[in-house]
Amino acid sequence: MKKKYNMYAFENKYRIRGYKSIVGIDEAGRGSWAGPLVVAAVALPLNYHNNEINDSKQLSINQREKLFEEIRQVAVDYAVVFIDPVQVDELNPKQASIDGMKKALEELKIKKPSVVLIDAEKIEMKTANQSIIKGDEKSISIAAASILAKVSRDRYMIKMNKIYPQYHFAKHKGYGTVEHLMMLRKYGPIKNFHRFSYKPIQKILKIFRKTKTL
Repeated sequence: MKKKYNMYAFENKYRIRGYKSIVGIDEAGRGSWAGPLVVAAVALPLNYHNNEINDSKQLSINQREKLFEEIRQVAVDYAVVFIDPVQVDELNPKQASIDGMKKALEELKIKKPSVVLIDAEKIEMKTANQSIIKGDEKSISIAAASILAKVSRDRYMIKMNKIYPQYHFAKHKGYGTVEHLMMLRKYGPIKNFHRFSYKPIQKILKIFRKTKTL
């Protein structure tokens, strides 16, 4: 797979300056209509290289699964945090992402990382940090975090498919697909699982409540 960016450029910049621990952070599920928002933080060994690691959205399911296991094995430290749909509704997706990123950092055994590389979001913290637009395409640390977050969330949604098979969560993972919309129109949103603050769900609620009882 050809990469557009040097995935080690940011890590090398800080490593050369003497930074000993570099943590990458990313989330998955922010735009999903259902299920949790998942945030991952990961610190890779400073000299670790793996040219297969990339933005999780650009990888196949098999590639993500393989890299998920490798990242967990080689990582100096990592944490995965789930923000449930009720919290996402209460906070809003952006704030839920920020809170999840802070919590993921708190759950690391590395209490004082040298620098934190964050995908797109800006977070106020005492630790040196850098927000990188499309960071999961430009930083191996952020890309690794994106894989941990994506695979963790996908596995969770597949488990939820067994509880709510009629919604086909194993296929669309809660995102706004035509199939998901059809199931919502037929069965209505699931309380505490669909994100009721999202406009598409609000529209479905209005329609559904006119004809059926949730």
